[in-house]
Amino acid sequence: MFLEQGIKPENQFWKYLLGSVFIIGASFIGQIPFSIAVLYKSFSSNAVFPTDNASVMRMFEPNVTLFLVMISFAFAFAGIYFVVKYLHHQTILSITTSRKKIDWKRVSFSFILWSLFSILSFAAVYFGSPEKFVWNFNLIPFLILMVLGAVLIPIQTSTEEYVFRGYLMQGFANLARNRWFPLLMTSVIFGSMHVFNPEVEKMGYIIMVYYIGTGLFLGILALMDEGIELSLGFHAANNLIGALLVTSDWSVFQTHSIFKDMSEPSAGFDVILPVVVVYPVLLFIFAKKYGWNNWKEKLTGKIDTANH
Repeated sequence: MFLEQGIKPENQFWKYLLGSVFIIGASFIGQIPFSIAVLYKSFSSNAVFPTDNASVMRMFEPNVTLFLVMISFAFAFAGIYFVVKYLHHQTILSITTSRKKIDWKRVSFSFILWSLFSILSFAAVYFGSPEKFVWNFNLIPFLILMVLGAVLIPIQTSTEEYVFRGYLMQGFANLARNRWFPLLMTSVIFGSMHVFNPEVEKMGYIIMVYYIGTGLFLGILALMDEGIELSLGFHAANNLIGALLVTSDWSVFQTHSIFKDMSEPSAGFDVILPVVVVYPVLLFIFAKKYGWNNWKEKLTGKIDTANH
């Protein structure tokens, strides 16, 4: 069982707090190259030093920014590996899945399913309101984005999944010895990590329903499927297809995507729609494909610690 793999007498919750600090520290170290690049650019061009995140993100060509931003996730992932192996004496496999090895077919199925849905749903929005978008395609920068994105974005999304649906979910399971508390806590923390995104400033805090709801959906996937393979595939598809398809002036960072969204963002039913309609449909598809049952026990039940 996935959560139970992290339940050991010596795996006390303070270790997860210490491990989280170490992972955050590794991420900060990974941000040093970006910080040095910003300082160098400011001094070499006699430009005003940027005072907000949006200004920092616009200092460099978008592909360069993408590369510099993603370095911190590679460091954070190295931090996860170190903490899991040396602080908790576990393997990366143990915070990935309850199966004997990672099921890459699950990762691929989830990735393809959400990629197709993302492309089709964007097409529906585009053909419904084409005036909101402009053609942004530029072959060489786009090809570079494809290569960078295919390598770096899965590192980013996998790092987030390993932190929240793997490491912290098992950590909160150690603390609470049940399933609902890890699911709830990781979802709220995951959503809260997005609170400083420019989308929140533009649309208001209602969009936090989407972020926390997405965390809840990914957590349900992990608990019902006894592993994070489906979460890994979904998250990678979500960010990669998004980066390739459409960008905007108000998103976290801009990319050389095919289209640019020129509309003024507003939080309407489209923010709630994925959480209340799309995610339940996806859960139904996954449940049918992988034969999930006993939902109440898997999502809210107590953890049997007799063997741990």
